[in-house]
Amino acid sequence: MVVAVFVLRPPRIATPIREGGRLLQAIGWAALLPQMLSTLGIVFTQAGVGDAVGTIIKSILPGGSLIAAVVVYCLGMALFTIIMGNAFAAFPIMTAAIGWPVLVQGFDGNPAAIFAIGMLAGFCGTLVTPMAANFNLVPAALLEMRDKYGPIKAQIPTAAILLVVNMGVMYLVAF
Repeated sequence: MVVAVFVLRPPRIATPIREGGRLLQAIGWAALLPQMLSTLGIVFTQAGVGDAVGTIIKSILPGGSLIAAVVVYCLGMALFTIIMGNAFAAFPIMTAAIGWPVLVQGFDGNPAAIFAIGMLAGFCGTLVTPMAANFNLVPAALLEMRDKYGPIKAQIPTAAILLVVNMGVMYLVAF
């Protein structure tokens, strides 16, 4: 904020604080959505959803295929994010299902690289879901766009390309 005040030189020093409060009021309940969805992911993991998903995935995943495991993990992160609305909610489930047991323990992958890139894959799902209201629906409402799904439609190509790139980077860097 200090750098922004120095560069932008607002008329009053309190302007950034006042405008931040105004923006938070305009966003409203959606400001708390990421924290609630993160908690939801932990609840699902504690309920055994990650283990159940892992059992299903391991039964269809070709044994010894690293590329298939990477694709399933990244695609799973994106899909669970689309369903749940937030990559922080999808992360505990997909990590318990395939990230830790298959990629880290099974293929001896670098956990930091796998999980950081996995979160990026999850964020690809955030770009294309109305469940991420604070990112996709609120801006359309604030900008008074005719198509409330306009931001999502504009982000689909970027999300698809970035998801494929994340899979490639994980395969090349994390193992």
